[in-house]
Amino acid sequence: MDNSVAAAGEPAAQSGFLHLVDHPLIQHKLTKLRDISTSTMKFRQLMREIGFLMAYEATRDQKLEMRRIQTPICEMDAPVLTGKKMCFVSVLRAGEGLLYGLLELVPSARVAHVGLKRNPETLQADEYYFNAPQDMAERCCIVVDPMLATGGSAADAVTAIKQRGARSIKMLAVLAAPEGIEAFHKEHPDVDIFVAAIDEKLNEHGYIVPGLGDAGDRLFGTKVEH
Repeated sequence: MDNSVAAAGEPAAQSGFLHLVDHPLIQHKLTKLRDISTSTMKFRQLMREIGFLMAYEATRDQKLEMRRIQTPICEMDAPVLTGKKMCFVSVLRAGEGLLYGLLELVPSARVAHVGLKRNPETLQADEYYFNAPQDMAERCCIVVDPMLATGGSAADAVTAIKQRGARSIKMLAVLAAPEGIEAFHKEHPDVDIFVAAIDEKLNEHGYIVPGLGDAGDRLFGTKVEH
């Protein structure tokens, strides 16, 4: 894996960087997220909180312009976000767990959804649903999916929004495997990745080790992976 790692708080010098967001609060919440004894309700809460905290780093380079305002004391020129509203792209279904944390931070953002289903034999993803704003080319798009395992779903989601015109794209995941990072950057070397942790490897079933199990199942209470 030859892509560079930028520490949290340091803007990338070029596109295609891997950003490790290792803030202590995120790491503490991630430990609870991994724990098999964590309830479905608590798992959802933790995923949303981690998404909220990671969004600070993923949105660090948003452009500002100065606007004249009146404070209770005097007039001043103050910074405000400029350009089109951001677009958060949720990779169904597990992306929903992160999405609402990002929306708490940026409630005006637009939302796109990409439905991808992993083939258990090939471990690749097939698209079954897509819905997004029409003007993707004018927006900063942040694709959210908790697990960057094989990298297939994330890469396919980014391909889908590129085909609809998206140009400014970032990938945000909680956990990543080295295999997934390498595969994703092979497909999309221009897209920055933001992760809270890089785990050891993938197992024979394509799950991240040590990981946290199946994020979608744990979010929605359909199954718990042991």
